Amino acid sequence: MNRIKEVLNEKGIKQTWLAEKLGKSFKMVNAYACNRKQPSLETLFQIAELLNVNVKDLIVDKNEEE
Repeated sequence: MNRIKEVLNEKGIKQTWLAEKLGKSFKMVNAYACNRKQPSLETLFQIAELLNVNVKDLIVDKNEEE
């Protein structure tokens, strides 16, 4: 599980912007944001860098959810 959608909302950034910066389709980024598909570690680090956050901020810790 990831928090990409939440971080994008917090920063007021659109998924289309992120898709363009990553060189991926909107459909793929939307799948990441909606947790239908998980990005590779490499992509996750790219997303963190683009959003100027720590990669840990993009990951949901299952232990903290409970």
